[in-house]
Amino acid sequence: MSSVEEFRAEIRGWLKTHLSGSFAALKGRGGPGREHEAFAERLAWERHLAAHGWTCVGWPKEYGGRGASIEEQIAFHEEYALADAPARVNHIGEQLLGPTLLDHGTEEQKARFLPPVRAVEELWCQGYSEPGAGSDLAAVRTRATLTGGRWVVDGQKIWTSLAHESQWCFVLARTEPGSRRHAGLSYLLVPLDQPGVEIRPIVQLTGTSEFNEVFFDGATTDAAHVVGAPGDGWRIAMATLGYERGVSTLGQQVGFRRELEALVTLARHNGAAADPDIRDRLTRAWSGLEAMRAGALRGTDPSAAKLYWSHWHRDLGELALEVGGPAAALAAGAPYELDDRQRLFLFSRADTVYAGSSEIQRNIIAERVLGLPKEPRP
Repeated sequence: MSSVEEFRAEIRGWLKTHLSGSFAALKGRGGPGREHEAFAERLAWERHLAAHGWTCVGWPKEYGGRGASIEEQIAFHEEYALADAPARVNHIGEQLLGPTLLDHGTEEQKARFLPPVRAVEELWCQGYSEPGAGSDLAAVRTRATLTGGRWVVDGQKIWTSLAHESQWCFVLARTEPGSRRHAGLSYLLVPLDQPGVEIRPIVQLTGTSEFNEVFFDGATTDAAHVVGAPGDGWRIAMATLGYERGVSTLGQQVGFRRELEALVTLARHNGAAADPDIRDRLTRAWSGLEAMRAGALRGTDPSAAKLYWSHWHRDLGELALEVGGPAAALAAGAPYELDDRQRLFLFSRADTVYAGSSEIQRNIIAERVLGLPKEPRP
């Protein structure tokens, strides 16, 4: 048995043993459009993972990880999803901030921030998008001024996932007055539990509030809490986006496969599979998922991968309602709880917008990968 197979067997056996008792009820809980489900219990579960060394498995051992190889990380995320384990609450800290600090942070920053991320004692959110700067991240207007040894932050962020549950936010802010676009930005680590920070949940199509508006009005953070040099925030922010589309997406694809298999089962049960168009679309969805997995294992360009999976998943949401027939458009009645197909359809509408809209991803692919002329800008 290879080391990867041994690693896979180890995590599979651990999950089978520990995802039981009081934790058994958490199977399948949480995830996109369902982040509100059993949050406190899922937090306790993730701290249980941490206590047994199953968080941050890809981090170097000297920083509390297992030093797992890429193949072992893939095995971990796949086995976690196959066990129907609950959605993680610490994804942003573990998969985004952690790798950013490991590659670009100072030793002091690593010593301060990595241990509580690994132990799931401090949760993080991402302060990138703004009302006038969504996918056009270089247009951010939140500003920060270094005064008396502290950064003073003013501005607004929006679509900030899990900010209402987080203690810290990594914020992209303009720190050089008069700078434009990619220049003059800094990557700051800002505590949320302080005067000058207001968090307002945003109700989504699904009726839940996974993300928020975050207002900074004189909020502060220590001068040393800038990752990279002041003014180098664009480079650090782009590095974080690269980590966001890493090996953990293979676990996401296990969830996609479950959604597809459920549609195939329903189509066979309710007769929708008799429709040749439905059969063709289900087949195309299956082949698209196989292509997605092959691309992830090969290391497809992050922008191309995001563009592909987001449109695939949105199309699956549309197919889910068609397989369900006319009744799929009706909620069950007050309090109008959504079923899985309805939630899939509604939440997947956002897939092509968040984490960089499809229009922006196409421009990145055209300009930076294919070397085509830049789109004219006013």
